[in-house]
Amino acid sequence: MKHDIENREDIILLVNTFYTRVKNDKTIGYIFEEVANVNWDNHLPKMYSFWSSLLLGEHSYAGNPMAIHMELSKLTTMTEKEFAAWLFLFTQTVDSLFAGNKATEAKERGANIARLMLYKIESM
Repeated sequence: MKHDIENREDIILLVNTFYTRVKNDKTIGYIFEEVANVNWDNHLPKMYSFWSSLLLGEHSYAGNPMAIHMELSKLTTMTEKEFAAWLFLFTQTVDSLFAGNKATEAKERGANIARLMLYKIESM
């Protein structure tokens, strides 16, 4: 039986599993691997802190993901298609690993983030 997202170790599992799927995704993988040239050793710990801050109240994240994505959108196409693929992978990853209130909250927050970023990018 799946448990809920309870601690940073759960966040690490979620983030690592999600980005493994992202890297292999035909719709958005290239954005991370070829356009952004993500340094995974730097990016993953930031994402652990981002999601730990949102879901666990950890307050360990400092950054501006909106600004980063706005700049990235100038280098490649980032439309509803790409954000839908991101959200599908995120939701699928959460559902494959966890069940409970925090898991539901993670999916809701992911959907809100995707919607807001798409809106901001389309408004540029």
